[in-house]
Amino acid sequence: MTPHQTSMVRAYLLALQNQITQALSAVDGTAFLVDPWRKGEGDMLQGDGITQILEGGPVFERAGCGFSHVKGPHLPASATQHRAELAGAAFEAMGVSLVFHPRNPYVPTVHMNVRMIVAKPEGKEPVAWFGGGMDLTPYYGFEEDTVHFHQTCKDALAAFGSDLHPRFKKWCDDYFFLKHRNEARGVGGIFFDDFSEFDFEKNFAMLQQVGNGLLKAYMPLVMKRKDTPFGEREREFQLYRRGRYVEFNLVWDRGTHFGLQSGGRTESILLSMPALVSWSYNRVDAPDSAEAQLQQKFLQPKDWV
Repeated sequence: MTPHQTSMVRAYLLALQNQITQALSAVDGTAFLVDPWRKGEGDMLQGDGITQILEGGPVFERAGCGFSHVKGPHLPASATQHRAELAGAAFEAMGVSLVFHPRNPYVPTVHMNVRMIVAKPEGKEPVAWFGGGMDLTPYYGFEEDTVHFHQTCKDALAAFGSDLHPRFKKWCDDYFFLKHRNEARGVGGIFFDDFSEFDFEKNFAMLQQVGNGLLKAYMPLVMKRKDTPFGEREREFQLYRRGRYVEFNLVWDRGTHFGLQSGGRTESILLSMPALVSWSYNRVDAPDSAEAQLQQKFLQPKDWV
């Protein structure tokens, strides 16, 4: 891993963040707040980042897209649970992470993350790996929307081997699962971590295809559903289902754990939280309702493409 390669990844991630936030601003009509930050002397981590957030827009109730590039003296436990030989090594990590929570319940929430981590064990060569993916969390399911999202994910990986999409799809289904509720968070997508199967150039090219696929996968769904009429019933169900999103991110998500364990910037780490959310004790929806259909038809892992 060379300084030039690190600079290439950083430049791509910054450009990706701007491309995505500009596209959302154009649809919402609201500018993102741009909040650069830096960690330095006296902090557990050193580095910098840019948090971009849109709140209270007509289309997006809360949309956060953050870039970070940090260095630390010891990899946190969440990063070495599958790489015990790197425990305690110094590290460098950079990535773009986003979660967009729409106002209209018929527009799904989306999450994407693309990242690179470089471990620097003392006296050994640096070890670099990539991770990321994207996944969709609808409140009301539409088969054509789900198929489009999964097809775009599959297309992003096609040039790198026909085995990657089924692997990364299953990984996504397994990862974004609330074990304490025995329930999927959404309809999945793709997810990969600790990935270093190719050389740097090919690994990085794959990461770029995933990052570049987000707008292709998600924005057509926004444009199709953002003006759909809805009432209090749909809004109440949206807030209830957002509770599952919060539960996953705080209880199971390795990215959240990595950020908090490594001394990251809390306000940026919790960018994924929705503005409003609710819980309901032992809620049961009528079996023939649209709300029940989400669980029965869409939250069961299946091959959509």
